[in-house]
Amino acid sequence: MTETQNGSETRRDGPGLLRGLSGKVLLMTVLFVMLGEVLIFLPSIANFRIQWLKGRIAQAEIAALAAEAAPDRILSSDLRSEILKGAGVLVVSLTRGDKRQLMLRSETDHMIDASYDLREVQWLPAVVDAFEVMLGREERVISVLDKPPNMSGDLIEVALFEQPLRQAMIRYGINILILSVLLSVIVAGLVFAALNIVLIKPVKRLTRNMVAFRQNPEDRSRIIAPSGRRDEIGLAERELHDMQSELAVMLQQKSRLAALGLAVSKVSHDLRNMLSSATVISDRLAMAEDPTVKRFAPKLIISLDRAISFLTETLKFGRADEPPPLRERHQLKDVADEVIEAAALQASAQVILFNHVPPGTEIDADREQLIRVLTNLLRNATQALEGRVADDGTLVEGRVTVAAWRQGSVVTIEVKDNGPGIPERVRPRLFEAFQSAAKPGGVGLGLAIAAELIRAHGGEIRLHGTGPQGTVFHVSVPDQVVELRPGRRGARHAPGGA
Repeated sequence: MTETQNGSETRRDGPGLLRGLSGKVLLMTVLFVMLGEVLIFLPSIANFRIQWLKGRIAQAEIAALAAEAAPDRILSSDLRSEILKGAGVLVVSLTRGDKRQLMLRSETDHMIDASYDLREVQWLPAVVDAFEVMLGREERVISVLDKPPNMSGDLIEVALFEQPLRQAMIRYGINILILSVLLSVIVAGLVFAALNIVLIKPVKRLTRNMVAFRQNPEDRSRIIAPSGRRDEIGLAERELHDMQSELAVMLQQKSRLAALGLAVSKVSHDLRNMLSSATVISDRLAMAEDPTVKRFAPKLIISLDRAISFLTETLKFGRADEPPPLRERHQLKDVADEVIEAAALQASAQVILFNHVPPGTEIDADREQLIRVLTNLLRNATQALEGRVADDGTLVEGRVTVAAWRQGSVVTIEVKDNGPGIPERVRPRLFEAFQSAAKPGGVGLGLAIAAELIRAHGGEIRLHGTGPQGTVFHVSVPDQVVELRPGRRGARHAPGGA
């Protein structure tokens, strides 16, 4: 497969005939058919040799019986030569009982080069003997023993030249070769046509679709339409259709998020200035003596702080990457106190936050990033607890507890609340950006940011449990691996040493 670069586009040309699936299937079909013909040819040529020799024996037996029926069993040399020539043999002898009788022989004496017994034939030696005949170049005289076909005796033995047998076997082999080639071409063509319709064309369709979809994945018109087949090709088409559909939706969503991030980055500066100015005005309003202003000014300040916090988190998430954590060992209880103190300023009076982290518990982490993680978790918990009303109309007191423990080199932080639990529809995508906002007005970034920061520490954040009794999150942070260097002994001896 070759690639041609033209600007920002890349074009991939399909493979040639011999390098493509079609050519490979055609070549393999021809190869396998020829291999099958070879396997058939081996016993076939051996059987041809045996039957050819048996035919000579049958003719020799008839010649012997004709010679025996002659008056006084006397034949002229010319007649005997014609009979032997017609039978294609040099010597014929019959054995009856214990008596062996020479029936016919040529005028010339010949030495026997090899003897073969056709009474008990084994196929493997027969194949070897057949190839010895075909590949031989010597003009041999062979002796063949067999039972007489017409039962004129117990055993018949003939001697003959091997050259006619070799020529007949070569002709037979050539005929078989021509037939095999024709059969291979016909079978290969039929198999190729069938496979091309059933397999090759659907695979090419899949390939063309993937190439076209790759050029513009956001174009939903390029998504493959399954053909409805029930075999593996149909399964591949359906899976490719589902994958392309999900990818197109994901890319469209990413494009919208990218456009959103670009728009947010353009207005962030002015929006932050506006919010900062509003915060200053709210601070001055809080100093007014009007009771109504004093009552509503703190809520306004909290709302403005939340807006600034959401904007800051959105901008931080939109960055290309988070900085790597600067890990140090910290007292986890002090970090939790700092987070709880900041969260308590924004939480309502009906929410109580507890720090149950044991004193002396150390954690190896980036302090600022750990504060961001815990802040997101506590903010979600306090927001879920605010405004809860019991059946009798009274406000339900909310509780958020931060606990921790160490197991070996891993510190686990538990954030637990007694809220209503996380809705079922939100749980599958709880840690995905813009997917887990269960509270109206939320942006769905807190848990996504927290999960990203914890993964950078090599840890994990997970939903341990949720329901009407509350929600529990576990944050696991392993200690940083420290390379231990072995000590080295000094090379210089101490004074007075040996």
